[in-house]
Parts: sequence; structure tokens; C-alpha cells
Amino acid sequence: MTAPAPAPAPAPATNVFNRILNGIEKAGNKLPDPAILFALLLGVVWLTSWAMSGMVFTEIDPRSGQAIQIKNLLAPAALTEFAGRIVNTFVSFPPLGVVLVAMLGLGVAEYTGFINAGLRKILSVTPRLFLTPVLIAVGILSHVAVDAGYVLVIPLGAVIFYAAGRHPLAGIAAAFAGVSGGFSATFFLPSSLDPLLAGLTQVAARLSSDPAAATIVINPLNNYYFTTASTFLVVLVGWFLTDKVIEPRLKATVVDGDPAGLPKMDPLQPNELRGLRWAGLAMLASLALLVLSILPENSAWRAPDTRELTHASAPLMQAIVPLIFIFFLIPGVVYGYVAGTASSHRDIVKGMSHAMSGMGYYIVMAFFCAQFIYAFGQANLGALLAIKGALWLKEMAFPLGVTLAGIVVLTSTVNLFVGSASAKWALIGAVMVPMLMELGVSPDFTQAAYRVGDSSTNIITPLLPYFPLIIVFCRKYVQATGIGTLIALMLPYSLSLLVCWTLFLLGFWALDLPLGVGATYTYPPQG
Repeated sequence: MTAPAPAPAPAPATNVFNRILNGIEKAGNKLPDPAILFALLLGVVWLTSWAMSGMVFTEIDPRSGQAIQIKNLLAPAALTEFAGRIVNTFVSFPPLGVVLVAMLGLGVAEYTGFINAGLRKILSVTPRLFLTPVLIAVGILSHVAVDAGYVLVIPLGAVIFYAAGRHPLAGIAAAFAGVSGGFSATFFLPSSLDPLLAGLTQVAARLSSDPAAATIVINPLNNYYFTTASTFLVVLVGWFLTDKVIEPRLKATVVDGDPAGLPKMDPLQPNELRGLRWAGLAMLASLALLVLSILPENSAWRAPDTRELTHASAPLMQAIVPLIFIFFLIPGVVYGYVAGTASSHRDIVKGMSHAMSGMGYYIVMAFFCAQFIYAFGQANLGALLAIKGALWLKEMAFPLGVTLAGIVVLTSTVNLFVGSASAKWALIGAVMVPMLMELGVSPDFTQAAYRVGDSSTNIITPLLPYFPLIIVFCRKYVQATGIGTLIALMLPYSLSLLVCWTLFLLGFWALDLPLGVGATYTYPPQG
């Protein structure tokens, strides 16, 4: 990958909001390269852990039941442990394998021309007006496939927008807003996050002093109606911001990527149409075989205990990324041979190699990002922040509506430092769920407030494991994209979702609309 060009001129400062975003972009882009920034932050964590390791905290860590302690990462034993785990920390970094495996299949489909031809066909029949909402909705739908949206929907958002004559960074922003900003929304299908959070909520609820809470059971779909309705909110907010705020602001940002690697909107040729037909049939046949294999109750794709397909332990959920690899590899190969863009297996391997050659910069960033996130978790700094924040909110004794909004804000703040949704909820929920049960608020309602905050700031924190990958996608079109560029691009979505989604939840409560299956707003349940 070539070195980034000088930073592009920011959007014209036509109003105060644009001037603020421009300032954020300039300041953010003056930061070191993301890889070096993660290395520097690693040093900050080491020093902070050393400085705070001698402090005594009385806050109880719900994971251990003991007072939380900051671990000194500069102690000899900690340093040798860190050094011994560097390789394992890197290769086990969750996004790394997800990205590389998926990109192998996507690389073949892109190299043979299948993706480009397919998108040109879709764009020829899709009204330009509806590109944005459809893209955001697809991003939300991708939650069923866990993290697949990051490596599939977001780069395709750029391709779709650029091929339609729109700014590719606006496509990335819209897709990122759907995939990550709307992470707690569900497009009719539940995601693997639902049972995971419900299980943690149940554990937290049983910590209540109420004897009846010892046997409380939380339904995995306890927020289903709210998260499904939230899809429409996220789409509408994202649609407005993309078309009316983000894209106009990007007019001054020049697309300076390699012209040879950018998609084109030429009319489809006969060989391309023929290739699309056969590739489409191959994809449908593959999908049909998968559906037939998962339908039986005793299917090996189902979770061993619950026989559910969307349970976190279901082999289907664990095989999502390999399935993406297969579902793009097969039609990519078929298209290549039928359309004449691939003549032998060597072209298929070349397509995979080409995809991997563009991932070098991401791999470097992932290495330093993985080490930083591991050290931050080991030091217990994020856990301390979450527990202190929850206890402070408890001590303030705000009115109920303010407290629920406070949970949203607390979660969104902690989310800037602790990426894992389950880790945050294990820490915050252990305090907030029993506390609000004492005030008559159900665990279902508290969990819904948490989910709003957990999504809204995903898109502006460089500590999101996929954040470096999004920068790589942006640099394909605007080479000077930096951390500041992406944060300024996504900040309007983050703030708008935080406010609108919180009001949406409070509106659900005020109108007494059902949150989900077996869910209530009050504890004990009324009626």
C-alpha cells in the first residue's frame, strides 16, 4: 500500500456544526498513524497500571466478588507473561481471522468481476433515492451473522455509492451506521447477542435482595419488539444524516484512490450477463443445500442443548464467516469461468492473493490493537471505570427517567474504552439491575436502556476492534483518511442515535408498548 497523500481539505465551514467537525477531523488526523497510536496507548496503560496498582479500592468486582484491584503490568511477572502471549494475543484477536477468511472468498468474487457486475445489475433497477435506507437496513440485517457486516456490508457500501456516482465515504458511513451504530437493532431476526445479554441479565437479577428474584428467568427475546422497532428509527436517522449532512459535507473531499481499482458503472456486456445468471444459480443452489441441511430438528447446525439455530453455541453461528467465504467463492469461480475473466485455477488463487496483498496495513494495525486491548483488559482499568460509574449513578438517586437516560450515557461512555458488549454488561448490569429492581424497574427495561448506549458510540471509538479496518476501506478511495476523518464522519450519527434512541425508549415506556417476549417494565410484574 502506498503512503497516504497529504490530508484533503476539509469541508467548507458553512455553519458552526461543520466547523466543529472540521476541527475534530484536523485534530484527529494530527494523531500518529493508528498502528503507532495503539503502541503509544499500550505504554500509557502500562504506566497508568503501575501508578494505580498501589491504590486501594472498595468497589466490588462482580466477576470475583472481591474488591477490584488494578494490576501492575510493569511488574516482572506481568511483563514476562505479556511477552509470552504476544503471538497468541495477535493470532487470537477476534477480528483478524474473521476479516482474512471472509476476504479470501470476497477477493475471488471481486477479482473475477462477479461483485462489480452484480452491483451494476442491482443499481440498474434500484432507485437512487432508496440506496441509503436499503444499505443501512442490510447493515442491520447483517447482525444475524455476528460480525460479518464489518467485512461484507461496509466495503460494499462504498462500492455501491461510488458506482452510483455518489461519494464512497458516504456509503461507508451509512453502512457503518447500520452495522455498528445500530448494533442493538434487529431486522425481525434475533441475533446471537440476545441470548448472551439475557443470560447476564438473569445472573444480575438474581443478585437482588428480593427472595423471589432467586428463581427469576429472563427470556432471550425480552427486548425483541423494541429492537425490531428500533430498526426503523436507525434507518430513518441514518438516511437523513447521510443524504442531508454527511454527503454534502464530503463534496470537498476528493476521491484520489487508484482509478484502476475503483468500480465502474458501464453497461453490462453479454458475457457478464451470462456469467451473472450462472453465478446466481450457483449461489441459490448453495443456499438451498444449506437450508435443507438446517431444517431438520436434529440438524448438526443446531445448538446441542437448545436445538436453536441462532444460539451462540450453534455451529451455524460459529460457521458464519466460513459460509460467507464459500457463498462468495462458488459464484465468483462460476462467474469467472462463464464470463471468461478466469481461465484456470491459477486465476482463482491470484484473486485470493490480490485480496490479501491489500490487507497488509490492516494486519500491522491489528497487531498493535490486539496488544493494547489485551493489556487494557488485564489491568482492570475499564472494569474500574464501569463499576465506579454505575455506583455514582446509584448514589445520585435521580428520577427514574433520568436514571434510565443516565444508564444510556454511562454505557455509551464506557463503550469508548471497553468494546465487548457482554463484558460491559457483566460489570454495569451487576450493579444497575438489582438497584433498579429495588425501585420497581424490571431487568428487561434496564437491559433495553443498556443496549441503546452500547450501540450509539461504537462508531466513534478507535478502540472498536474493527475501527482500523474501516480506515483501510476508506483509504482505498481517499488515501489520506485518518482517525480524525472517520470520527468526524461518524460523530453526527453517534450523537443523533444517542439522543433519538433514548427518547424512543422513553416513548416506548410512556406508551406502555411491549418491550419483548415475556418482558415487563415493572418489578415485580404487574397483572
